[in-house]
Amino acid sequence: MKRLLWLWLWLLPATLLANEFIVFKQGEHQLLAEVALTPSQRSQGLMWRTEMPENGGMLFILDPQPRQCFWMRNTYIPLTLAFLDQDFRILQFNDMTPLSDELHCAEQTASFALETHQGWFSQRDIQIGSYLEASLP
Repeated sequence: MKRLLWLWLWLLPATLLANEFIVFKQGEHQLLAEVALTPSQRSQGLMWRTEMPENGGMLFILDPQPRQCFWMRNTYIPLTLAFLDQDFRILQFNDMTPLSDELHCAEQTASFALETHQGWFSQRDIQIGSYLEASLP
């Protein structure tokens, strides 16, 4: 199922995914993430937003590059960034400070990046190595 969902995310035209969401579950915890697939959506990310639902976030589909980096320029919400592999296994976390140009880079090749409220994962005891179950809402 995970691989089919991953394939679906890569093959659908970006215009069909505009404003679409994906649900991530880990145990009893659920997060509804917007999908940022187009270059414009990826560069904008969560910039300029001042609020986000408690169990909300944004999923970035990453190009296969050895070094993927994020920053918080023009982003007002404190975030935790989780880099994920192709099976939605968490590879690393980065807590990011609002309005900072500090780069937060993947330490290994990642297929996805998931941003949510800072502390969301730790408050739910979701750790590096955990797998997230992905489904469509």
